[in-house]
Amino acid sequence: MKDDDEVVDLVTKEEVERVKGYPRLVTGGSVGADGEWIVGAAIGTREQDKERLEHLVKAGVNAVVLDSSQGNSIYQLEMIKYVKKVYPELDVIGGNVVTMYQAENLIQAGADGLRVGMGSGSICTTQEVCAVGRGQLFTRSHPLLIKVVVPVIADGGISNSGHIVKALSLGASTVMMGSFLAGSLEAPGAYVYQNGQRVKKYRGMGSLEAMTQGSDARYLGDTAKLKIAQGVVGAVKDKVSVLKFIPYTLQAVRQGFQDIGASSLQSAHDLLRSRVLRLEVRTGAAQVEGGVHGLVSYEKKYY
Repeated sequence: MKDDDEVVDLVTKEEVERVKGYPRLVTGGSVGADGEWIVGAAIGTREQDKERLEHLVKAGVNAVVLDSSQGNSIYQLEMIKYVKKVYPELDVIGGNVVTMYQAENLIQAGADGLRVGMGSGSICTTQEVCAVGRGQLFTRSHPLLIKVVVPVIADGGISNSGHIVKALSLGASTVMMGSFLAGSLEAPGAYVYQNGQRVKKYRGMGSLEAMTQGSDARYLGDTAKLKIAQGVVGAVKDKVSVLKFIPYTLQAVRQGFQDIGASSLQSAHDLLRSRVLRLEVRTGAAQVEGGVHGLVSYEKKYY
């Protein structure tokens, strides 16, 4: 509360109790050389974003993500060059891209990392509406994209631990986990019941609902009279707390790496580049055999 009695923040008892249940918050996490949390922030490619960038740098941000559904544009290239010229020590993550040509353009402009993926998110309709995008697995396994010299973030299509293993083993350094985390207790939004199932609302930034609240600039639609949606609003089932399913996910990824003979992320990438680790295309029948089959009924429990 400010001196003039203006309320600027509100913390509930439930939030305090929840924070007490996170013992690792005070001992671990991603920290920089100064011992402080590593913080990233998203900006656009408009002129007004340069002012936002200035404030972010003053606040101590470590990296910025240029938020664009199609990163290989003159707007993003110019913004990357501007950021690296004015703030050379600041890491810049560009994207999204799906081809080596796009990746090379952003890297040459000065991008320190790339987001790879277009139209493969669970709430994204870009491939349907605009006929633009690429299958996420094919994108990450592109023979030239594997050789990209900057860290790669696999963005889109991650819905289970197996997808994470595939993404990391095919050259990604990390993954985006939007829908994967959306149904958790810690995710924004309230639980509701839909057809007897406990769910949380999950919307795409390209949906009309999000666009009417400011995300249309990301799709160059803020000045257009007719807005074209490239996403939907949906719901994801309750996944309880991240404290339960993230430890399971981490261990599943470790076991996946163990099975392919990789002791670390770098080891997996080395195996890939040396062609020891190979990708095999599976038929529809092979995919059926790779899952649970031949049972009258079954219950799948992960943890």
